[in-house]
Amino acid sequence: MARIAVIGAGMGAMTAAARLAVAGHRVTVYERSATFGGSVGRYAHEGFAFDTGPTLLHLPAVYRDLFVKTGKEPLERCVTMTQVDPASHHIFADGTAVSLPNASRAGVVAALDTALGGGAGAAWGEFLDRARDAWDRSRRPLLEEPLRSDWQVLGRDPYPALRQRRLLRSARQAGTVTEVGAWELSDPRLAALLDGYALSYGLDPLRAPAAAALLPYMEETFGSWYVSGGIRALAQAVYERCLARKVEFVFGGEVARVVEKDGRAAGVELLDGTVAEAGHVVLGARPNPGLVPGQELWRDGDVAVQPKQGVVPGRFLVLLSLRGARPADAVHRTLVHPADGGAERGAVFGGRLADRPTVTVLRPDDPSTRPDDAHEAVTLMATVAPHGAVDWTDAALRERCADALIEAAGVAVPGIRERLLHAEVRTPAETAADTGAEGGSVPAPALAGAGCAYLHPGNRTRLPGLYIAGGWSHPGGGLAHAGMSGALVAGLIVEGDGFRGSQ
Repeated sequence: MARIAVIGAGMGAMTAAARLAVAGHRVTVYERSATFGGSVGRYAHEGFAFDTGPTLLHLPAVYRDLFVKTGKEPLERCVTMTQVDPASHHIFADGTAVSLPNASRAGVVAALDTALGGGAGAAWGEFLDRARDAWDRSRRPLLEEPLRSDWQVLGRDPYPALRQRRLLRSARQAGTVTEVGAWELSDPRLAALLDGYALSYGLDPLRAPAAAALLPYMEETFGSWYVSGGIRALAQAVYERCLARKVEFVFGGEVARVVEKDGRAAGVELLDGTVAEAGHVVLGARPNPGLVPGQELWRDGDVAVQPKQGVVPGRFLVLLSLRGARPADAVHRTLVHPADGGAERGAVFGGRLADRPTVTVLRPDDPSTRPDDAHEAVTLMATVAPHGAVDWTDAALRERCADALIEAAGVAVPGIRERLLHAEVRTPAETAADTGAEGGSVPAPALAGAGCAYLHPGNRTRLPGLYIAGGWSHPGGGLAHAGMSGALVAGLIVEGDGFRGSQ
C-alpha cells in the first residue's frame, strides 16, 4: 500500500483518487481552494442557482464505470440523470430553426430534412457515417489507453474526407472543420451547425482537423444528459464516493512544489513549508514551471508535448434570474447562430470581442435552479478569447458583451429583458481566479490529425512517480475526458507501465 498525494480536487483528480483508494492506497488530495470540483462550480443568488462550468454530461458511461469500480452503489443511485430531448434547438441567422432529437440518427436526419430541405438531412447523415469511421479509428488510442510511445502516428487525420475531383485542377479533400462544412455539406446552415460544435469545445473551425467530426458524432450517438441539481451534483457525488473510500482532503492546501528524491517524485511541499511524503504524486491541474523546478517533463520523441493549436479560449456566462414561469414547451438548450461565423472565429482566436457571438441558451426544467415555479433561471454562454488577450476586468467591455448575449437570446426567450430580475456576469477572469487556469482557458478534447497539434501531454512524465490527470492532460478537456484521464492514471500507478487501458 503506497501513500499517494493528489494535487487539486477537480474531476480528473478525484476520479483518480477514488480508484486508487479502492486499490488499497492511502490517498490525500491537496486543494488550493475551499472546495472540490475544479471548474465544476455553482452560483446561487436569492433562490436561483446556476452551473458555472459544464452544464451537460456526454458519455455518462465514464462515470457509471467509476461508480461500479469503486463500490456497489451505481451512479444512478447517487444522482438523477435525464436525457435532454430535444438535445438542442438551433436558430440560424436567416430565421430558420430546427430541433435535433437526443441520440436518434434517424430523428436528426428527418428533422434536418423537414426544417432545411434540399437533402440536408441526408448530407448530415452521410457526414455522421464518416464521423463514425473517425471515432472507430481513433477511440482507443485517444480515449481508452495511455498515450502510446509512438504517439506521432496520431498526427494522421482519421476522418475519411471525400475526395472531390475538379476540372483541370487536382482533387481536394477536406482537412479542417471549415473545409468539411464548405465542401461536404450541402447547406451553409449545416456548416454553421458543424462550426458551432467545434467552437463550443473551444476549437477554431478554420484550423481544427476534420477529426473534430467525432464530437458531434459523440453527442448525437451517446446523447446529452442533465444531472438534477446541475453538474455540481455530479461533483458532489464523486467527492462523497472519495470520502467513502477513505480519501483525505486538505482544502486551502496549496502545493508549492513537487518534492523530488533520488530522481523520482517523493511527495509535495505546501506553501506553508509543510512536506508530505508520498510514493506517487498525481497532478490534477495544468503544470507550471515552478511546481517541478528544473524538470523538463515532456520532450519530443518521448511523450506528447503541450498542445500547439494557439489560443485556448474561455467562456463568458450571463446568469439570468427571471420573473415568470418557464414555459412547458421551452427547450433545455438552444444555440443562436450569427450571420457571420467567420467574424466570430476571427475575434475569439484573434484576441478580440465578437460583436455577434454564437449564444447557447440553457433553460433547465429543474426546481432546484429557481425559488419557485413563478420564476426561471436561464444561462447564456459564449466562447470568447481568454483573459489577457482581452481584459475581462474592464466593466464596460463586460457590459457590452453581456448585452450582446441578451440581445441574441431574445429570439429564444421572448421578452427576456422585461422579465429580468438580476444578471450575474462571469468571464475568463473569474475562471482564472477560481480554478487557477491561466487566462481562464478551458481545454478542448484531444484530437488526432493536424500533426499532433491537438494532442495533450501524456499522463506519465519524465519524472518517475509523477502523473497528470484532468483536462490539461491526455485525453483532454471535458467532463467525460477528465474522468477517463483519472482512470488512466490510476491504471498506470496500480498496474505499472504495462497498463494498456480498459478492455
